Parts: sequence; structure tokens; C-alpha cells
Amino acid sequence: MTDKPSSEIDNPIDVVIAWVDGSDSRLAEKRDRYLGLTGGNAHPGAHPTRFASINEIRYCVLSVFRFAPFVRNLYIVTDGQDPDLYDDIKTWFPDRVSSVKIVDHSEIFEGFSSCLPTFNSISIGNMIWRIKGLSDNFVYFNDDTFLIRRVEPEDFFIKNRPVLRGKWVPAPLFRVMWNILRKSYNKYIRNNHGYQPKASFHLGQWNSASLLGLKWRYFTNSHTPHTVNRKTIEDFLSRNKPLLEKNISHRFRHHSQFTFISLSNHLQLLRGNRLIASPDLAYLQPYNRPKDYIDRKINLCEKDKRIKFICVQSLEMCGEEEQERLLGWMKKRLKIEQN
Repeated sequence: MTDKPSSEIDNPIDVVIAWVDGSDSRLAEKRDRYLGLTGGNAHPGAHPTRFASINEIRYCVLSVFRFAPFVRNLYIVTDGQDPDLYDDIKTWFPDRVSSVKIVDHSEIFEGFSSCLPTFNSISIGNMIWRIKGLSDNFVYFNDDTFLIRRVEPEDFFIKNRPVLRGKWVPAPLFRVMWNILRKSYNKYIRNNHGYQPKASFHLGQWNSASLLGLKWRYFTNSHTPHTVNRKTIEDFLSRNKPLLEKNISHRFRHHSQFTFISLSNHLQLLRGNRLIASPDLAYLQPYNRPKDYIDRKINLCEKDKRIKFICVQSLEMCGEEEQERLLGWMKKRLKIEQN
């Protein structure tokens, strides 16, 4: 017998988290080898902050178990790594130890091994729907995104349709034209034929919209957990294998890539999904901010009960005092303070 609602049994929801520990010397050496460098960051998609980790995934995983107990399985996608969360989960959520699955890149890139190793979160995201045993409805987290309040299945899916958190905005035509001009300038004036513009959060979303035929606007998502119907994305990418192969061929982020989440969102919208919700998000970039920045953000999260998600970017660049102030607050929210 089970006390779970039948909807959770019949239509389970899984969570997927893509994670990398950039301090792993084995991974760093492999990254440098493919960059062809002895040091530095010549490639715009190879900045160290893209791979840095101060164990944020610990709080991400524990927040899912604390505030989304309906989640069936939690898959952590890595390149031969393990975040070693067993003791934490056994201590605070002992009945969820078996719910955590470590998935290697080799599994999701099966049949596309020529694209490995990859250091590109966009490419990795394109392949997570291929996780063996993944539910048809799943939620994709970045490891710097956390839950801070109780959520329900309906915050993510309603009648098997993803709830989309974002809004329609005009196409970034100026950014597209500016990138074309910069590439031409570097190629023909500076004789820099290898120049590539930096991959952009919004440009990747626009690339997804434009390949589906949109011309003047696109649906932009925020840094929230992202809802996906696996069958919808599997159907599209399976029918467009050359498109997928080209998109995942870049070992580092590339300005021409489309983002998996935005592709999923636009496919949903073009198929009539009108479940559009507000982000319910607090977005933090605490590095190089005024001293009271973190406290103000914490107060906002405490007072505004609508905020369910937070995203904290580049926390590893902050000082220890700032890190502890924010992570200490997270421990209180998650009720994982040591006695």
C-alpha cells in the first residue's frame, strides 16, 4: 500500500541536475588539453566560473527532498564524478538514498561518443532526455538553483503539460547583427579567423525559437527549475538528428547553439500549451556587491511567500564570510543545521 496520490504514481516526476566539479585536476587537465592551452581562457565558453563548485549541489539536492517530496528519482549527470552526498541524504532523508542516481556522460551520449568529452552545459542539456528510466515529466535544475518553499506537482505540471515560467519578448535582432559585424571585423580587419562571440543566455533561446520558424519574438525563461515533457523533445530531436549532432558537436559553449530548455518551451507553446506562470524567483549575483546585498536578498525571500526558487550565481567568487552567510541561511531553510 502507498499513501501517495494516484497522479504521482501514474505520472511520476523526476529531477535532473547537471553537475561538474571544476577543481578536479583530472577534469581540468582534460579541459586544457582540448583547449590546446597551457593555461588561460582563450575560448569564450571556457571561463573557470563555468566549472567552479563549492558544493552547491548539496543544497540543491537536499532542497528537492525537503520541499518537493513527490519527486520520484533525482538524476545527477556528471563526467566520471560523484558529488558524494550519501552521508547527507542518509542523515536527513534516509528513505531517499536509493532515489539518487549518478548518470555518466557516456550514457546520455551513447551513439554520439565522438562528441565526448564535452565541457559544454548546452550540449549536455541537449542529451539529458536520453537518461535510461527517466520519467516522461521531469524538471531540470542547474546546481546553483534551489527550492526554498514547499512546492506541489502542479507547480511543475498540470494535466501532464509543463508549466512554463517566462514571458514573450522581442527578437534580439540588434545582438544578432552586432555579432555578425564583430565576426566580420575580426576576420577581415584583424585577420582573426578563429574569433567567436561569447555565447549568450538570451541568444541561445532565440536560436531555439528561430529554428522553429519564429521571426519577431521569443519566449524567454528565467533561472528557475525547468519543466520538460520527455516525449515531446525526444520526438523532435529524433526526427532532426543532423540538427542535434551539429548542436552537440561544440565541446565548449558556442554562440550558434540553441538551448534545450528553450526548444522544449517553444515546442510546447507551438502545440498550444498556455500554462505560463511567473518565475517566483529570487536571482542572486552576490560577487562584488555592497555588504548588505545578501542580507537584503535573504529578507526578500523571507518576506515574499511567493518566492519558491532561488538561483545563486558565482558564489565561489565571494569571500568565505559571504558564502557562509548565504549557505547558513539555506541550512536553516532546509532544517539541516547540526545540533
